[in-house]
Amino acid sequence: MSVVSTDPEIVLSARGLTKEFRGFAAVSDVDLDVRRGTIHALIGPNGAGKTTCFNLLTKFLQPTRGTITYLGRDITGLPPAEIARLGVIRSFQISAVFPHMTALENVRIALQRRRGESMDFWRSDRVLRSLNGRALELLEDVGLTAFARTPAVEMSYGRKRALEIATTLALDPDMLLLDEPMAGMAHEDVDRIAELVKRISRNRTILMVEHNLSVVASLSDHITVLARGRVLAEGDYATVSKDPRVVEAYIGATHD
Repeated sequence: MSVVSTDPEIVLSARGLTKEFRGFAAVSDVDLDVRRGTIHALIGPNGAGKTTCFNLLTKFLQPTRGTITYLGRDITGLPPAEIARLGVIRSFQISAVFPHMTALENVRIALQRRRGESMDFWRSDRVLRSLNGRALELLEDVGLTAFARTPAVEMSYGRKRALEIATTLALDPDMLLLDEPMAGMAHEDVDRIAELVKRISRNRTILMVEHNLSVVASLSDHITVLARGRVLAEGDYATVSKDPRVVEAYIGATHD
């Protein structure tokens, strides 16, 4: 049996993580350690089990077998909302913002959530203004100061994703889980969001699923490669990109 790590530098850990659907193992016996202050990428070819593994780690799926720990605490049986309260926040692949509210209003709602307040839209101007300062700081952090008064529906896809990251940061996560942050983006947006991810990683831990290998190469400190639901290889990009099994299963297929 795999032993859960007791290393204090390991923030999120999985041992023997398995998910079966009617006898089919989408994820099988996965061990994973995400170290404090790193950007850890989870990659693999289509059907490798990345999304299932990510959903298990964020508790949107319950594992068939295995354990998940956060800061040494077993969180295997906890629901997603409780995981979020512990400081593990997931940003979704599909942009999740209120389209007809401004960027400032979207971030302000996230700040209300962090303060434990209901998301009332009829609060007094004084209460709402008290959140504006921090909301504007977060918009500046993600490069959206000029769009504070712009409805989200009028923003480009890349800027909507930046706004989503701002609303996620409003919850002040210790660990951020990014689900394909570059999916569907134009080249200029990819560069902008990659720089944003690098910037926000300076004081938090990030685990991300990402298909764009150039982004993975430039951002990641550590990479776990999945294939057919199992861990195929681990290490930095230089190591995994030279692994013949990875070249055959993923990188070679991508660049043929």
